Amino acid sequence: QVQLVESGGGLVQAGGSLNLSCAASGSIFGSVSMRWYRQAPGKQREMVATITSVGSTNYADSVKGRFTISRDNAKNTVYLQMNSLKPEDTAVYYCNMRGTFWGQGTQVTVSS
Repeated sequence: QVQLVESGGGLVQAGGSLNLSCAASGSIFGSVSMRWYRQAPGKQREMVATITSVGSTNYADSVKGRFTISRDNAKNTVYLQMNSLKPEDTAVYYCNMRGTFWGQGTQVTVSS
């Protein structure tokens, strides 16, 4: 059974930074793609960033150049470094494994 636990969310002023972490249980982490999604109030959940098992990355246009996804397979952890945060980045951020497993989410709030 896979469990994903996100951490690192919080309240930050516009222009600030946060680094989210997602720790995964189980033995498949190193062989699967990981994604970060976010869901703002009243909006659909959207994909933010993807990293494959070999480290290839992809980003939503809205976060390109500001967010960086990375992974540490030895620690079964995926990260999302978020810089130059904007109020529109405010959302609950979720970690996803292989399109199947979800974490509980971590709140990110960016004040103007």
